[in-house]
Amino acid sequence: MKTHWIRILAVVLLALSAGCLAANSAPPAPAGGAAGGASVAGCPALLGYSFPELVSGQPVSLCSFSGKVILVVNTASHCGFTPQYEGLEALYRRYRERGLVVVGFPSNDFGSQEPGANQEIAEFCQLNYGVSFPMFEKTDVVGRQANALYAALAGRTGERPGWNFHKYLIDRHGSAVRSFSSEITPGDPALQAAIEGFLRAQ
Repeated sequence: MKTHWIRILAVVLLALSAGCLAANSAPPAPAGGAAGGASVAGCPALLGYSFPELVSGQPVSLCSFSGKVILVVNTASHCGFTPQYEGLEALYRRYRERGLVVVGFPSNDFGSQEPGANQEIAEFCQLNYGVSFPMFEKTDVVGRQANALYAALAGRTGERPGWNFHKYLIDRHGSAVRSFSSEITPGDPALQAAIEGFLRAQ
């Protein structure tokens, strides 16, 4: 009987050991999102990432925006450019029926101007600017910890955000990307012309 229990214990220990080895050998996910370039039908490689939604924390795949023109903005609540939230919301409401989506990525990378927790950020955006466009959880957008989308956008354009409210405009196919500095406001004619151009293209 004693030998029988020893054999069972040995089998259990071997199984646990194998499980630990398998877990430790799994590749790490890229910072800030799921693996990019995933072979999802109809989803451009640039959009092959998922990020937690600001309020719910539930992962949202950027593939859900396939076929849309996407304006990606790193935001902050205590910045001289923070009033751009109003213009971003106006852009979203003006063009969303034609296929524009604005997506915000709060970040504390510049001047520590986004110190709050995700819930605080969400309340600030809603109460002060009535933000209704998609917002994701606070993240890094520059440096070694930059999330996977921002690393890819920097690679595509050769430009990294220099401050809060830098803007990347992605076409409907996830192929063409344009970069706009923080000083380019949502109402700037150059940005609006680029949006119009991407919206007209099929």
